[in-house]
Amino acid sequence: MKNLFSISETAKIVNTTTETLRHYDRIDLVKPCKVDEWTGYRYYSPQEIVRLNTIKTLRYMDLTLSEIKKILSYNDFNKIINALKQAEINADEKIAELNYAKIKIERARLYYENKLTENQSGQSPFIKNFPKRTILLSETMKTPTLDNLFDYHRHFYNQLPENIKGEFSFEDSAGIYKQNGQHQLFAICTKYKQINGLKTLPQGNYLCANCTENNLEQTTKSLIEIAKNKYHIVPEFTLQLVIVSGILQWNYQVQVFISNQTN
Repeated sequence: MKNLFSISETAKIVNTTTETLRHYDRIDLVKPCKVDEWTGYRYYSPQEIVRLNTIKTLRYMDLTLSEIKKILSYNDFNKIINALKQAEINADEKIAELNYAKIKIERARLYYENKLTENQSGQSPFIKNFPKRTILLSETMKTPTLDNLFDYHRHFYNQLPENIKGEFSFEDSAGIYKQNGQHQLFAICTKYKQINGLKTLPQGNYLCANCTENNLEQTTKSLIEIAKNKYHIVPEFTLQLVIVSGILQWNYQVQVFISNQTN
């Protein structure tokens, strides 16, 4: 087994750059075990390579080099374990954030793929049948914003009593519920327990139309008029479901209940 590796060989083994190894040397994070006094060439042993691979793993957990240096300096096993436990928590949080971002990006991609293939205007009214849905109304939010839409799950969980948060889960979609001149942001429940703020939407046919934020109110009024004139229904409520259409933008699908028929 080879005992010493040049800086270029070591960089290749740990999949990094020679400049990174020189930087680690300068800050006393990983020193080469030997430096040729005539040429200045650095050489690394298997022990330094193990240390370099450990640093690489800790970097994936978003630890700074100073934090890593501190961890590697510990002689107390309990301190090392506690530091690594916190690093695990940080890694789990980062994974959750990346998964959430992936869902949003995928939804935006699917939206634009549908736009490429659709043959008719998305703003034409159409009938869609929905099963019974249970929604949780926000106690404070009325409309989506950049600040709340992309983290609205946390908002709805935060308004729940601590002892029943585990009883709830939500679809990855939100919308505005409008009734009697009032409007509130809502989340669609996939799991819930009976509490104040829940509302059950009837199963049946809904008159729907896709629109932008600019013509949201006009589209809503138009659907209400169609429901009255064509279906002889005076809607008790309207839904304005948010459809994410880009990384920082969204459109709507307005839904007006017109019949409890299932076909």
